[in-house]
Amino acid sequence: MTLSMLLGEPRVITVGASVLGEALDQQAVPRTPVDWRPPLPGTSEALARVLADPRRERANALAVGRLLSARPRLVGVRPAHEVLGLEPGTFFHAGPPVTWERASGPMRGALIGAMLFEGLASSPEEAERRLASGDGITLDSCHHHRTVGPMAGVVSPSMWMFEVADAEHGGTAYCSLNEGLGKVLRYGAYGTEVVERLRWMGEVLGPVLQATLRRTGPLDLRSLIAQALQMGDELHNRNRAATSLLVRELAPAVVEAAPERAAEVLRFVNGNDHFFLNAGMAAAKVSADAARNVPGSSLVVAMARNGTEFGIQVSGLGDRWFTGPAGVPDGLYLGAYGPEDANPDIGDSTITETAGLGGFAMAAAPAIVRFVGGDVADAVAATTSMYEITLAEHPAYQIPGLGFRGTPVGIDVTLVARTGLLPVVNTGIAGRVAGTGQVGAGLVSPPAEAFTAALEALTLP
Repeated sequence: MTLSMLLGEPRVITVGASVLGEALDQQAVPRTPVDWRPPLPGTSEALARVLADPRRERANALAVGRLLSARPRLVGVRPAHEVLGLEPGTFFHAGPPVTWERASGPMRGALIGAMLFEGLASSPEEAERRLASGDGITLDSCHHHRTVGPMAGVVSPSMWMFEVADAEHGGTAYCSLNEGLGKVLRYGAYGTEVVERLRWMGEVLGPVLQATLRRTGPLDLRSLIAQALQMGDELHNRNRAATSLLVRELAPAVVEAAPERAAEVLRFVNGNDHFFLNAGMAAAKVSADAARNVPGSSLVVAMARNGTEFGIQVSGLGDRWFTGPAGVPDGLYLGAYGPEDANPDIGDSTITETAGLGGFAMAAAPAIVRFVGGDVADAVAATTSMYEITLAEHPAYQIPGLGFRGTPVGIDVTLVARTGLLPVVNTGIAGRVAGTGQVGAGLVSPPAEAFTAALEALTLP
């Protein structure tokens, strides 16, 4: 065997560090590269125990099957106090639970704006004093109430919510209406124009959309998302096609339901390419919730950030949060803003990645790179790498540029630990100072410790 190796052409396999492979390439030596990465540090023992769990394979098949078979439909638009039982002084927010003391700048700004909007304070200073003292104030995570909120994600009683129902499994999820980009509440802005816009949304936009959906009946969001993917959206930071499709479905009924308000409502939606995002987030939430509470499952059913921490929830571990520090996105900045102006990652919109959209579907949206940075090859590479840490390919959400392959869906904690690959997230960037608003958009990686902590918890009885 040694002689044959000396006489024949070498067959080289390169693993790990690229230096040797590059040297062979320079010498025109054929090689077979193997894309191998070590597992996340310190996970070997826990990984072996979780992989040995006899429940895991069947539990994951059940959980991801429920996620894939969910049929989210937009069934209504209703006030938060009505559908969520929100009382004055109670606010839901994005991400794992957080206190005022630990809240980031944009989270504080959004809470101040919500206080002003609800008439619980007459000035930002008064709002901040009341929030800091906790006098009559209750904060809780949106995810604890079947709700998701983009960026700061603050929901107050008078806000109107998209209501999305799962026609297959019977769940319901909610998300607030989208304000647009720039200086908006969800990015922590709370100026007069922000509060006035929220009041118009409560007095005009919400009621008109409510009356519209009563005319149209439920809208099939699963089908709409599937179409938008084939038109160049990835449903997190690019929603232009999805918003256009939604307007096409709603416009005639808007005119019929509220002829005197139709022009201003349609003009507002038309000027906001991200209007569909919030309905899409609720669709992803109700789909992921269908996969919850399957004993032994290592499937991730929520990823969320509050501007301080990034947290995940796992199907087999109930409502427990596993967290680590939120990172600052790497991306493109608006105007004179730069990384020093950026707040760490924030928002519930990573529910889209949890359901196989957003960063997991960037290969469907080549234009997204003009918003978050990089080039088209980077977008394709991001999506293809996610097949390594997911359990399935979505049967309805398909990517034309990959031969109509389904998007990677169903993040598995064990696959994250085995490969060392972390989920790809594309996101907006909020200014770190309360009141600033949006300063950019980019890509960010979750903290590895959130996944290692969840893996360790799966080893316990």
